[in-house]
Amino acid sequence: MPIRATRTDRAPAAIGPYAQAVAANGFLFTAGQIPLDPVTMQVVEGDVEAQTEQVLRNLDAVLASAGVGWGDVVKTTVFLTDMRDFPRMNEVYARAMGDARPARSTVQVSALPRGVLVEIDLIAALPSSS
Repeated sequence: MPIRATRTDRAPAAIGPYAQAVAANGFLFTAGQIPLDPVTMQVVEGDVEAQTEQVLRNLDAVLASAGVGWGDVVKTTVFLTDMRDFPRMNEVYARAMGDARPARSTVQVSALPRGVLVEIDLIAALPSSS
């Protein structure tokens, strides 16, 4: 099965030598999304809640471009610069997920690109025709 990159203008363009997402073997693998506004390519202002909302909007756009949604997500990885932000990030995350309950890992890291507070990547199952 071929590997194919996917792209949407509704999420930030890749800022390095990588794709927003790659479809392979029936799955969509996204690059980590940080809270960049896809139009201005600037970090959204605000706390971890505002940043998480933007990250999830970006991921939603990437999912939609591949014809899938949150219910198709099988795994997410959340990177936080401060684990004390977990409860507030988790509230926003839970609202975005709705009834979906993918597996998740959450880790604290010493720093993220552009000094952001949160980054999330995911893996989603693609429809059998993809």
